[in-house]
Amino acid sequence: MIVTPAVRHTAAGAAALLLALPVPFAPAVSSASAVPPASPTSHAAAAAEPTPPARRFVDPARLDRPGTQVQPLRGAPALPSVSALAWVVADASTGEVLAARNAHKPLPPASTLKALFALTAMPHHDPDERHTVADSELTGIGEGSSLVGVKEGYTYKVSDLWNGVFLSSGNDAVHVLAAMNGGWKSTARQMQEKARSLGARDTRVVSPDGYDAPGQVSSAYDLAVFGRAGLQDPQFTRYCSTPYADFPAGSWSYGIANTNRLLTGADGVARYPGLIGVKNGYTSNAGNTLISAARRGGRTLVVSVMNPQGGGGLAVYEETRSLLDWGFAAAGRVQPVGSLTPGKERRGARDTERVRTREQAGERARERERSEVRAQAGPEAGDALRLMASTGGTRADAKTAGKTADGRTAPEKAAPSGTAAGLPLALVGSALGAALSLWLWRRFGARGN
Repeated sequence: MIVTPAVRHTAAGAAALLLALPVPFAPAVSSASAVPPASPTSHAAAAAEPTPPARRFVDPARLDRPGTQVQPLRGAPALPSVSALAWVVADASTGEVLAARNAHKPLPPASTLKALFALTAMPHHDPDERHTVADSELTGIGEGSSLVGVKEGYTYKVSDLWNGVFLSSGNDAVHVLAAMNGGWKSTARQMQEKARSLGARDTRVVSPDGYDAPGQVSSAYDLAVFGRAGLQDPQFTRYCSTPYADFPAGSWSYGIANTNRLLTGADGVARYPGLIGVKNGYTSNAGNTLISAARRGGRTLVVSVMNPQGGGGLAVYEETRSLLDWGFAAAGRVQPVGSLTPGKERRGARDTERVRTREQAGERARERERSEVRAQAGPEAGDALRLMASTGGTRADAKTAGKTADGRTAPEKAAPSGTAAGLPLALVGSALGAALSLWLWRRFGARGN
């Protein structure tokens, strides 16, 4: 038999290659620690998507709906019977609306609009600044307006004028401060811009003092926004929570009382414990309106009530009281139905659906990538797929699964065990036997031919 050089070289090369391969070491595994091979079912379970946590979804368009909106949980107190055309109960810290009725219904605000006036004009002048009133600054005050008694030619501190606004709801004090702020029409424009910046989009400002004017409206939602914003200003809070003050009148002064009965306890209305104040109002067109804030047990609520339909002129205070009591009792027992925070309050159903569609599309894309990795990697990729399922990773994450920080294969993945470890040893043994037989044949068998 003649062995050609090509055959000899091929056999020698194969033997050398097999001899150069490293022989894997299979550590002994005791029967106590042996783990049975995973079945196809267990691999599928390991790669399955984990159950996501329950989401706290708040429909941002819910407050646009008419009627009462509330989402009670187990143990939540029942809402009180309230006759107001519109109202809102909200957490002043988080801005979450706990319950509401006709939150965005446009209604005349009366003097509660003075809260927006204060947010707009108050930052422009120091409280100790003095101003002498001109006769022109007191013109155009509406007939029947509430007044604090500002007189032309008298000099007042700005803080005195703000006491006149908050305690006596004085339209004369509003006119003077508006004149100092650039004029009546300019102040109305500034108030409109301020309302928009706060996310209050139902408000139309015509008369900065809240006096009835054609087209002037606000909403229970917007009034709650103004009240919450005011609580973040120490000056605003100080004025709106003052029950009594002295108002100057030249060489002497006289006392004025806050017309918010929940704050003073006047006219048979019991004071509300923890009341901070804010602003009340009344006109023949608007009826009674009120923004109130109160603090209890580390929580602060803001409540707005517009135009109660029963109970007389003091009903606005009693209905506010019942809503405040409900709000404190409902802490942690209701899901919010909206938010007073700008950007979250009226996103609308279309935007909500768009966000939900994007989330679903992203989840479908991630599931496709996980399916591709399963198909390409096979059963041995179980650990990588488990990593993807638990972290929401992508195919690139699966490729790097099982690597150490320096990019090398982790030790526990380096050595196969069991039958897989015996296959390379058998191949190496066969190759050695073939190489030895070939060498012996060349050494001794060729001589006999």
